[in-house]
Amino acid sequence: MMKRVVLIQAQLLLLFSLLLVMMPVAQAVNAVIKDARFWTAPDHTRAVLDISSIVDYRAFRLHGPERVVVDIKGAVLKTRLDTFAKDDPVLAAVRYGKPKPGTLRLVMDVREKVQIRTFLLKPMQGKPYRLVIDLMRAEKKTKKVLTKRVGSRKSIVIAIDAGHGGEDPGASGPNRIREKNITLAVAKQFARAINATPGMRAVLTRHGDYFVALKKRVRLARKAKADLLISIHADAVKQRNVSGASVYTLSEKGASDRVAALLAHKENSSDAVGGVMPGEVADPLVNRILADLIKRDSLNSAEMLAEQILKKLGKIGPIKYAVPKHARFVVLTAAEIPSVLVELDYISNPKRERLLRTNKHQKRLATALLDASRTFLRQQGRLPRATAENSAAKQTAQRPS
Repeated sequence: MMKRVVLIQAQLLLLFSLLLVMMPVAQAVNAVIKDARFWTAPDHTRAVLDISSIVDYRAFRLHGPERVVVDIKGAVLKTRLDTFAKDDPVLAAVRYGKPKPGTLRLVMDVREKVQIRTFLLKPMQGKPYRLVIDLMRAEKKTKKVLTKRVGSRKSIVIAIDAGHGGEDPGASGPNRIREKNITLAVAKQFARAINATPGMRAVLTRHGDYFVALKKRVRLARKAKADLLISIHADAVKQRNVSGASVYTLSEKGASDRVAALLAHKENSSDAVGGVMPGEVADPLVNRILADLIKRDSLNSAEMLAEQILKKLGKIGPIKYAVPKHARFVVLTAAEIPSVLVELDYISNPKRERLLRTNKHQKRLATALLDASRTFLRQQGRLPRATAENSAAKQTAQRPS
């Protein structure tokens, strides 16, 4: 009996020893960093790490030379760290090591002093846990841009919002064409057309492939004292044969129908997908703002602009919904600016996807948006008829036959 007890004790001791040996290994490979992406924005550089599970981490700065250190407990690196742009204004190099067992250390060599902003995003829409590291540049004073005038008139400013960007790609087509790239391409074409029109000036909410929070897009439009805001998108559904443009304005109550409600939910979730720090964005849909919108007649003006956009887009392609729809889109909540959200077409349709990626069709879309904006502004008495007509005639003469 005594021998049996001793044998059992020995077996338990062996099992316990094996567990002790295995535990550090299990902890060490508990979280795997599967991918690292970098995005360069005007005011910061963002690193996004895809991680297999939640982790504890600590970020801090070191000086002489300037660098940012991120210690991640229980993580293993299984990807490259050199995929950032070589001409990035902030990030010079990224290194890694193990300062102590069970801790992965990332060292980011930076070209200037930065502030650190970090947060962990939960899994959503097929994305895993993501550790976001923002290297925030110091605010620099910029020269004040004088507003152009035609005669005694102030230039009309149109804010162009290229939907999605950076970590938030938006919809994808059958051939993996991403919405964020289409929207930026059309936005830049639209901006060039506006800036070539006397009496008008364009302001882009993003100039490249980087993430911009929805409320920041609104702030940028306000800072530019925009007269109009046009947010550009491309829709997607499971059915490959669906096509056509649609235009949306902000609803004072609720969505005009289920389709508009679902689209608003999808577009408003861009902040969560792209990576907004928790607490960074306040609820924009308060009664005071909506009351102010009605008071200033912005909803009616946005409706008129939306109708003109549908008319012009209908001349170059199919229209999905013949009248504007309405829902609570965060990007449309600037009380003093008539704002619309334009879905150019369905990127999920293979034929329309191929068309959307061509420079020729992007120019046609930009021209349609410009023509609609000019017509609306003339109706409002904001743009001299002679200026608009001369500009239209000039652009027509320049088009290849």
